[in-house]
Order: sequence, then C-alpha cells, then structure tokens
Amino acid sequence: MDDGHGRVHADSMIDSASHEAPAPPAPWLVRIPEIFEGIAGEVLRRFGAVSHTRLGLDYYLIKTATPEAIQRSEAAKFARWNLPMDHTWPCNPQKMDGFIEKAAQTLLKKFGARNPQGIFIGTLHPTSPDKYYRSLASNLRGRVLQLFPQLGAGAVEEQDATAETLFCLVGKEGLFCGMQSPRACNGLYPGGSKFIDQDSPDTISRAGAKIAEALHYLLLYRPPMPEHSHWIELGACPGGMTSELLSRKQRVTAIDRAPLDKRLDGRPGLRFVLEDVAAFEPKTRTMFDALLCDMNGPPEESIEQVIRLSRFLKKGGLIVFTLKVPRIETVEEPCALFRFITGMAGAAGLKLLAQTHLTYNRHEFTLFFETT
Repeated sequence: MDDGHGRVHADSMIDSASHEAPAPPAPWLVRIPEIFEGIAGEVLRRFGAVSHTRLGLDYYLIKTATPEAIQRSEAAKFARWNLPMDHTWPCNPQKMDGFIEKAAQTLLKKFGARNPQGIFIGTLHPTSPDKYYRSLASNLRGRVLQLFPQLGAGAVEEQDATAETLFCLVGKEGLFCGMQSPRACNGLYPGGSKFIDQDSPDTISRAGAKIAEALHYLLLYRPPMPEHSHWIELGACPGGMTSELLSRKQRVTAIDRAPLDKRLDGRPGLRFVLEDVAAFEPKTRTMFDALLCDMNGPPEESIEQVIRLSRFLKKGGLIVFTLKVPRIETVEEPCALFRFITGMAGAAGLKLLAQTHLTYNRHEFTLFFETT
C-alpha cells in the first residue's frame, strides 16, 4: 500500500486474513543517476531496501521485500533503470582465466529454458575511458549468442517492450544478470542509456542528445514518429533539438525570442518564428503532430504554454516536456512539483504516458504526454 508519500510498506505484502509470512527480500539492481547521489539513501528506503551495495557510479545492488515500489512509488522517477537479480557473480573478470566461457555457459544453464527474446550485455561503468569492460561485454555477448538458439530480437530496437529480455551488466565488481521486459526496466539497453556522440563539429548543443535519447526511450510506449511529422518547438534557441529533429526528417516550427544558430539557416523543413512563446499563435487551421518544450524558467509557466498550444495538436499528438526542477536536495520537493505539473496537464486533457531522467538531463525530468 502506498502511504501517500510514495512509500510502499513491506507489511502491505502480508495478507492480514491468512497471516502469511512476508516474502523474503529479493535482490534487485537499481540505477540512480549520480546527480541524485545526495538523496539516494532516501530513495532506497522508499524502495524498501533492507541492504544495499554500491556498484560503479550509479548502480545499487539492494535487497527489498517490496520490489513493486521500485516501479510504482513516487521515488521511481529517481531510478533511471532497474533489474531483478536472477544471477549475480561477484568476481574480478580481468583476473579470472576463462571468464567469458564460464560466464556464457552459466547463462545458458540458468536462462536457456526461459527463452529470452534477446540478450544484451553492457558495463557497470559506461562512461569510463577504460575500454576493457566494453570489449569484454561485447565478446561475452558474442559467445552467449553462439550458445543460445536464434533469438527474436538481435538489436535493441527490435525488442518487444513488453516481452522479457536477458540483460547483463559486467564490471570490475563482477557479473549481474536478470530477465525483465524493457518497459519494466525503463530502458531498452542494459543500464537504460543510449549514449549520443557529442563530439561532432556540427553539434549545436547537448539538447540534441536529449531529444535523440528521448525519442529512443519513447519506443517503449509507441511507434516512432513518421517522417515529415510536424513539430512545434517552444524555446528552441540555440537549436540543438531543432537540428536533431530535422536530421530525422521531421518538420519543425521553432519559436524563440532569440535567434537560432546560423548553421540552421535554410535547413529544409524548418520554419523559425522570432517571437516570445507567450505571444505565439499558430495560423488558423494549422495542426501539429507533436510539441516539444525544453524552456528554461518556472515550470508552471512553461506548462501553461504547453497546455495553451496543445489545442493545435492532432488527437493522440505527442508532447515532450522537460520538467525543470530547482536543485534537488530532497525527495519530496520534486515529487510535489511533479504532482502539481502533471495535475495541471491532466486537468487540461493531457495524458501522462511516461517519464524518465535521461543521460543528458541534469536537475530535470523528461515527461511524455498525449492529447486525448
């Protein structure tokens, strides 16, 4: 039972009539972004963790009698990714002879009969400059695929979001594996993140990586946006998100009171309106497929503009909204703001489809709505 503050208590798992003993704590891996490290202890308590071990920068191996809280409590928004631990092997792979073969044979023995739709293996330290574990993860997956029968999903975006996948993470701490659907995990990759190369000279801002990852994440819930879909983008300057959408053959009406980066001049599919978002009014009968808002400033004002302009979206239109949060120092304050903003949107007929914290998000969350 949720106590109204996002806490799901272990005693809610006990049938008071039958007086059955509570379930024993289950091992689970949760990924809490480093930016939330200061509140990680409270997040884990809300997950019902009776113990935890830190793995890498972001990962926590916990034991909890209430694993449903990891996905359903208010604190779930602070966990980028989660996975039940069906097999853990604490070890130092780099110092172990025959690690790949031993690990591959163990995975076949433990998971072969469960028929995963796919097998994907990543690292516990995805941003480390040391390439050893990235190479190890790739080589281990190659050997595992030789042992398993043909799988339905050979690439991450071929997965059925609701079918079980075998995900594994490997690092200097060992090998950690489990099966769960990508949607329940909150990501299609092991660890959940799709890293976007930001080193290109054509990169306008990191915001391009945010919308790229957001659209990838959205595959957990709906098909990709068709080519030539028409977006309205609020607060587009300098144009990082605009550029990414255009590269995906989307059309964009971008609004900002500051000009876009000159590199966007003349790009096919772009219409730029040099105007304050609050003053913008689409032409009569213009209807859009999607709306994107990454504006700075008070989120209460941003969502008002989203709501105002959502009437120009087609039925089932998509809204991608960045919820900017003041510096996160407690669990409750951002949760209260989240409730307020989603309440405003819901009252206006916008359905919350999903929410997550992306790799390039800071003190902010990415929310996805649909018009009804």
